[in-house]
Amino acid sequence: MLESFILLLLFQLLGFVLAQVLPMPLPGPVLGLLLMFLLLLARPRLAATVAPAGDVLLKYLGLLFVPVSAGVMLYFDLLRAEWLPILVALFVSTLLGMVATALTLDRLLKRIEARRQPETETGHE
Repeated sequence: MLESFILLLLFQLLGFVLAQVLPMPLPGPVLGLLLMFLLLLARPRLAATVAPAGDVLLKYLGLLFVPVSAGVMLYFDLLRAEWLPILVALFVSTLLGMVATALTLDRLLKRIEARRQPETETGHE
């Protein structure tokens, strides 16, 4: 288990260092997660090494939101003053995300269906 936490922390550190060195608009932990994702794609067996830490973190995921929720209360006056633009932005971004997901799924399903068509329909036998 310690090995899996060390691996997660190393990738977070690597992402942080890259975010400081490279002029990228991504936070270090996001870069670290992307690097870990690429590594896991290249070496799927490594997932078993990371799984114990991931299981523990997922088990207590709800607790990780408590500091964020408390931090939001610092900006309660701003939220109260700007509730309508925030609500509209949340609604529109959610709607756009759902539409983009639906269109992507539709295109992928059409592509899969086109591959399943018999070759005789395309003129090849």
